[in-house]
Amino acid sequence: MIGSPLATSAVFHLGPVPVTAPVVVTWVLMAVLAGGGAVLTRRLALRPGPVQAALELVVAAIEDQIRDTMRVAPAPYLPLIGTLFVYIFFANWSSLVPGIEPPTAHIETDAALALIVFAAVIWFGIRARGLSGFAATFAEPTMLMLPLNLLETFTRTFSMLVRLFGNVMSGVFVIGIVLSLVGLLVPVPLMALDLLTGAVQAYIFGVLAMVFIGGAVSGETGPGPQQEAKE
Repeated sequence: MIGSPLATSAVFHLGPVPVTAPVVVTWVLMAVLAGGGAVLTRRLALRPGPVQAALELVVAAIEDQIRDTMRVAPAPYLPLIGTLFVYIFFANWSSLVPGIEPPTAHIETDAALALIVFAAVIWFGIRARGLSGFAATFAEPTMLMLPLNLLETFTRTFSMLVRLFGNVMSGVFVIGIVLSLVGLLVPVPLMALDLLTGAVQAYIFGVLAMVFIGGAVSGETGPGPQQEAKE
């Protein structure tokens, strides 16, 4: 059963820096996803095979979700949103491997993901509106809203962290407790439910990232979905 999600022991040290199990699993996931992506996209063809068609379907689905949620051309945001979704999806499902605890069941991983979205909101907002234009959004609709808008920026980042951490960690704990009490086969339905929850949480995290970034770039000029489709 998983230990405390707030206290992780070091697997090894890089000089004075301790490297914990969630970090190791994250590195392995990054290597597997990067290597798998390189292999699967090595021989792309105009007439796709089953694997290429499946990959294109995933990319198209993420593009459509970005287009529908943010109302902008998806290309600038696809790498970030796609990477977040794919990583969280496979991180949540890494519990299928015996002895592996999902990195997203540990609060430091979820905090890092939430901070990436926080930084992306600022980056894309400044790129779309300029520094002064992005800063002015915190005073909308009036200057009286400035403190509340600033507070909202931090609280929504914290809510993303807590949502992902709470759902993934609780699922791992419940399965571990049931497994220790009743044996191997009984928790199988709970494991299936936990996998479904992991997929849903990856989707929700990605959509929330789109909503927050979309709010920051809502004044962006450029080709919209219809114009992009014509091109």
